[in-house]
Amino acid sequence: MKFLTVLLSALSAPLSGGGSVRALVRLLVLLLGSVLVFSVGFQVLMELEGQEHSWPSAVYWTVVTMTTLGFGDIVFESDLGRMYSVVVLLAGALLILVLLPFTFIQLVYLPFRAAAQEARAPRRLPESTRDHVLVTGRSPMEELLMHRAATAGVPYALIVEDTDEAVSLHDAGYRVMIGQLDDPETYRCARVSAAALVVTARSDQANTNVVFTVREVTDRGTVVATAASPDSVDVLELAGCDRVVQLGKLLGEAFARRILAPTARSSVISTFSDLVIAETSAAGTELVGQTLDELGLRARFGVSVVGVWDRGWLQRAEPERRVEESSILLLAGTQASLGAYDDAFASDERPGEGTGAASDGLVLILGGGRVGRAAAAALDAAGTPYCVVEAQAERVRHLDADSVVVGDAADREVLRAAGIDDAAAVVVTTHDDDTNIYLTLYCRRLRPDIEILGRVKSERNLTTMHRAGADVVLSYASTGAMEAWNALREDSTLLLAEGLVVFRVPVPDELAGRALGDTGLRAATGCTVVGVVVDGHCRTDLDATTTLPSDGELILIGDTAAEESFLARFVADDHPNRIVRWWWRLRR
Repeated sequence: MKFLTVLLSALSAPLSGGGSVRALVRLLVLLLGSVLVFSVGFQVLMELEGQEHSWPSAVYWTVVTMTTLGFGDIVFESDLGRMYSVVVLLAGALLILVLLPFTFIQLVYLPFRAAAQEARAPRRLPESTRDHVLVTGRSPMEELLMHRAATAGVPYALIVEDTDEAVSLHDAGYRVMIGQLDDPETYRCARVSAAALVVTARSDQANTNVVFTVREVTDRGTVVATAASPDSVDVLELAGCDRVVQLGKLLGEAFARRILAPTARSSVISTFSDLVIAETSAAGTELVGQTLDELGLRARFGVSVVGVWDRGWLQRAEPERRVEESSILLLAGTQASLGAYDDAFASDERPGEGTGAASDGLVLILGGGRVGRAAAAALDAAGTPYCVVEAQAERVRHLDADSVVVGDAADREVLRAAGIDDAAAVVVTTHDDDTNIYLTLYCRRLRPDIEILGRVKSERNLTTMHRAGADVVLSYASTGAMEAWNALREDSTLLLAEGLVVFRVPVPDELAGRALGDTGLRAATGCTVVGVVVDGHCRTDLDATTTLPSDGELILIGDTAAEESFLARFVADDHPNRIVRWWWRLRR
């Protein structure tokens, strides 16, 4: 059935063009005219030879000869007749064996092939497409965003300019649409006015063009673009961009937070309604060695531990999980409750200060690109000494000359001049994953006791960086994808890390008026209630006796499977389809 549909569309396409119709008519007229002329010639020559044949026989002989079948039941006896047969045969070969196949290829096969490609890589999305994500490229960030959308059951489309590339990507499993990125008609065909999110991560100039073109078509939906240069932020916003993501700045500041975390003071990484999400290190505190259940942080301060980072991996906050010296806790609470936590555990001194190699707290930054410069600026603002190692002097000309060493970071003497022997931490920030793995391995061999933080562009190199010796690895792709995803769902859901989601829902009727301890939410869905919002105020000092109000909202945290489980059971249990639940979340 699909084959017939494609064939019919292919046959109808050429006939809609006047040139193709005229070419087909001319060929048919030429073919029929040739048959008629050769049949008349057949009758004339046969009369000269004294043979009599009917007109149907004349047409029969002409067609048989032109098609080179030559049955031999009707033949000429004279040399003139035989030469005439050769002329008819050659003319037939030219018309039927050359022109007819060529015309078939042009008017049938090629349109059929184009229609088949169109079916695999359309130029227009179906009219039913709504609340979808449009992506303009295949950067690591966009690849991860498309993967997250597909995992969550959210419709998306990757806009591709080249037809062959689009077909190839379709065959590889992508949902693609063909169109020029600077053409407003492309976005009309992509139903951008009904889209929830448009993401572009190309060059700053190309991103500006995409944003401006989208905003020419519609002012609805959220548009997210990346910016390599800080000067491009204002331009993109003027073009109509809702959120400009500076990946280098985000990643550099994230590195700085991880470095500053060992003071045990909580560092805010995000907010969600009145709920604050923060990170803090357990190193050097009384938290080390105890389980999360034994700590009782929620009862003491109104702070919930929602995750534990250990050597770059986010672990679930199970009650029996034991806090290690290397653990970084992910906390959720109000600003006041986090302040109470800081008063109890925070110190202005880094662990180990004054005790050996890391006494000066120097941070070595390998790479003076956007990430390295952003990390340096954040450390400088916090009063933490740093030194940037960069081979290209022009990249670091705006930094303090006393905090810069120009040279190759793979040179041991350069690293020693930068302070590798006395540094407390190394941040590896070059733009090449292979180089980062090499430098991580090199620094780990030089200083087995040093803290190493590194970045990767591709998710597949995360584990390799850890094996090379990195304590913390941050991904360019994950950071950008989370920013884009959160721009879309900031009112109802916050993606903290890949696999960890904070989301807000009205208290379901089934849970209203019940004590939190009686709901069995954690056992039933895997979600943990970290806050209850009533009249715009978020309460985090919850215990098993807390009654869930019917007119309030719950703030929950869990992995994506737990979120799906909660929504399927309490929010949309009559709609098991993921897309329906996505629609509900988006509208909230």
